[in-house]
Amino acid sequence: MEENQRLDNRYRRMYAQLQDLLSKSPNSMARMATTAALLHHKMPHYFWTGFYLFKQGKLVVGPYQGPLACQELEGPQGVCWAGVLRRETVVVPDVHRFPGHVACDSRSNSEIVVPIADHRGRIWGVLDVDSLRLSAFSQVDARWLEKITALLKPEAPPIDD
Repeated sequence: MEENQRLDNRYRRMYAQLQDLLSKSPNSMARMATTAALLHHKMPHYFWTGFYLFKQGKLVVGPYQGPLACQELEGPQGVCWAGVLRRETVVVPDVHRFPGHVACDSRSNSEIVVPIADHRGRIWGVLDVDSLRLSAFSQVDARWLEKITALLKPEAPPIDD
């Protein structure tokens, strides 16, 4: 319980910081880059933190922090596509047990994916976070990452289909 409270407090502080930082630019790429950098460097359990954006029926890597990423995810397999297809946040305690997992870096052991939609409800991308630890993500992470991605909602997708 105490660990969840510390995590909740950390996310609360980051959320307030992002509200201020993201108000300074309407540019979607700048806002995603700022979000990925802040989350990645403030959360010790994050190994890879970034965005995949829709372009021509694929998820294409966007701003991120961490080791090299898969440049394109063709789908429909993988955790990112599961988030898109289910239209909800997906928390995977052990990616090696997830059917169809796409291993961009074999060191990743757990993952959380939050789909991001525009004002009409069209999903235009996902926030994807990986961890070296098994079971690194909880409902606290899910709840706060959903709030944080809500700060990014543009009027139109940042990349044309």
